[in-house]
Amino acid sequence: MNYIVFDLEATCWDGWDKSQNETIEIGAVLINDDKEIVSEFCKFIKPLKHPILSEFCKKLTSIQQSDVDNADYFGDVINEFQDWIRQGDDDYILCSWGFYDKKQFEADCDLNGLDKAWVEKHVSLKHQYGKFKKLRRAIGMKNTLLNENILLEGIHHRGIDDARNIAKIFIKYFDYWDFSA
Repeated sequence: MNYIVFDLEATCWDGWDKSQNETIEIGAVLINDDKEIVSEFCKFIKPLKHPILSEFCKKLTSIQQSDVDNADYFGDVINEFQDWIRQGDDDYILCSWGFYDKKQFEADCDLNGLDKAWVEKHVSLKHQYGKFKKLRRAIGMKNTLLNENILLEGIHHRGIDDARNIAKIFIKYFDYWDFSA
């Protein structure tokens, strides 16, 4: 089984409706059954509808206009990502910190006229963590790392760095996750 711990960054504006967001970075780590990080995936994506990043977005994510200007469009990157998640094993599960990333993938697939059935193999680690820790409500990745005394490494709100940090939580609680969800 390939466990794909991933995080997306998307176009954003201060106070703007999230339904307009488009993915601009996919960051992911592939973890095997032995709880080892086998591979990483990090690609920027050129947005279709709003190709110019807002100042808010650049400040939040540290992603620069040149990063997306020099990137491929979603369709090309997602084909590469789908090949990557199946490397060595066709059996995979997508794991993200919450449902936002899954919904964003689905919205991008819709926007680009692509099949989104592959996204169904998904679990929200955030909600499962809240459940087995008996929290009143699910908490963000940054606070979870703090609660677990795990160092946040890299830049928060960068897809690959957030995926690496989520992977630390994933590996620590490997036997607690319910992949049938």
